[in-house]
Amino acid sequence: MKRKLRIGVAGLGRGFTFMLPTFARDARVALVGAADTRATARQLFAREFQAKTFDTVEALCADPEVEVVYVATPHQFHAQHASAAARAGKHLLIEKPMAIALSECDTIMEAVRKANIQLVVGHSHSFDAPYARARAMIDSGEFGSVRMITALNFTDFVYRPRRPEEMDTAKGGGAIFSQAAHQVDIVRLLAAARVTSVRAVAGDWDRARSMDGAYAAFLTFEHGATATLTYSGYGNFASDEWQGWIGEMGQKIIPRSKERLKFSDAADEATFKQSLNYGGENYRPAKTDPAGHHTFGTVIVSCERADVRPLPSGVMVYRQGASAFTPLPAPTIPRIEVIDELYDAVVNGVTPKHDGQWAKDTLDVCLAMSRSSQEGREINLKDQN
Repeated sequence: MKRKLRIGVAGLGRGFTFMLPTFARDARVALVGAADTRATARQLFAREFQAKTFDTVEALCADPEVEVVYVATPHQFHAQHASAAARAGKHLLIEKPMAIALSECDTIMEAVRKANIQLVVGHSHSFDAPYARARAMIDSGEFGSVRMITALNFTDFVYRPRRPEEMDTAKGGGAIFSQAAHQVDIVRLLAAARVTSVRAVAGDWDRARSMDGAYAAFLTFEHGATATLTYSGYGNFASDEWQGWIGEMGQKIIPRSKERLKFSDAADEATFKQSLNYGGENYRPAKTDPAGHHTFGTVIVSCERADVRPLPSGVMVYRQGASAFTPLPAPTIPRIEVIDELYDAVVNGVTPKHDGQWAKDTLDVCLAMSRSSQEGREINLKDQN
């Protein structure tokens, strides 16, 4: 029997809610502790997992039973909490983005180096099985080199319940920090090359919900390939339609019109969002019976001799007017790829793909997108690895 990773959770919010089905169903994981400021969340966690709870992340990190700390606190606290875990000698799984500044990434990476521990950053959608299979098929050489990647996603991101900082770019809010991190990770994985330049325009189209709610970006890679990233969170068209109505969490989508939630003020909205989190009065466990694998909108990889399209159920290849489908086995545990990478790193000493440098490079591209939009010019990147 494989030994278990003893994981302590820092932050029982929405990130944890989405990872909970993975933790609960993977036999390689034992949830041994959690930290959250909300007593209701701590009480539910203690009941469900017969585990210790703490009101500070620092106290969680001091627990000798905790082997890995899963940092799922708000973006602006990642550097503080990850560094605390590293100083305590705990391995790290950090929700994307790794941090909200490159200097904070450096702080985390230096703490990891000094502690000689492992760091995996995710979940981002570049972990998803359809993208990994597409990359493996491209690596075979059958299709030739990657020349262009097209990534599009249209969602209702802007109108989901938010805390005030989630709408503030300076605090890691908005679509570029929260959503571009997924697309950038995906195209970097598929291109398998360094990003050399970025040109982007961000959209803020609803004054009542002011934030970076949409973006269009053009990335160039060192080997000459390009990627076009388009994202809109304004809730009109849903690109799930192009995925066979399978959503990004692998769930079956039933198309229907939805009324946008209305709140009296920002505090009312924040309170409502908190009620949806683990232990809140409106909390509902995430579904664990996906209709397909996780994906992130439509992605098409144009190679020299074929176009490759990852889908929730497999990978479609288009050549000379014909198409061929390579199916994937149905998912058994959602986001199992995250635990695969974390387990290999902690137990077997395998260097993870989604390590600190990988996550820092993704953040570098996202920051360049924001800067390009603000300054109206192309941004050249020199420090990608």
